[in-house]
Amino acid sequence: MPGRMTIRDNHDMRHWPIFGLRLTTPRLELRLPSMADLDALTDRALEGVHEPGFMPFLIPWTAAPVEELERSTIQYHLRVLAAWRPEDWTANFVVVHDGQVIGSQGMSGNDFAITREVSTGSWLGRAWQGKGLGTEMRAAVLHLAFAGLGAETARSSAFVDNPASLAVSRKLGYREDGTTVQAVQGRRRVDQRLLLNRADFTSPVPVEIHGLDACRAEFGA
Repeated sequence: MPGRMTIRDNHDMRHWPIFGLRLTTPRLELRLPSMADLDALTDRALEGVHEPGFMPFLIPWTAAPVEELERSTIQYHLRVLAAWRPEDWTANFVVVHDGQVIGSQGMSGNDFAITREVSTGSWLGRAWQGKGLGTEMRAAVLHLAFAGLGAETARSSAFVDNPASLAVSRKLGYREDGTTVQAVQGRRRVDQRLLLNRADFTSPVPVEIHGLDACRAEFGA
């Protein structure tokens, strides 16, 4: 149908080349989302991201009613893209496995040209958890940070009762960096801060970066 958007339409944008940036690993492709990608990502959110009764996120976005979750998932990603500046950016990549969007892997930088530090956050549809894909997708953005952009440190965090996320961090070389007490859904939660130094990171999988030269300045690199 003429004018119909395909899943890759955004990624040929000439005037904002960040959409041409892709990260590939043996099983995954990470890219900034098209509208069709966001529609598929919302399907994953609706299918479930975690067990009922457990909240792994500081902002409990998955607890929203279905109608709100559908809208807010898409709006969040569009809002983050619209707010992008070289001195304050968040790259929320969709994660694609066997041609299907399966989750989101984010990486943020604030005054990156000076701090040389990034932070990461992610989620994965339940059907794809427990297969090592969470490690692979975070390794991809860490490779972008350290090898592609010249970062010196990366930060992450996970609640102390989230062993799966903490295990991914341990595999990738993070060290514990203290805790923070948070109030989430009226409950006291302890958040484990994690720090990864450039020298301590070795990617467990090969990662290829495509299209970075055209958009490097957008990261303040």
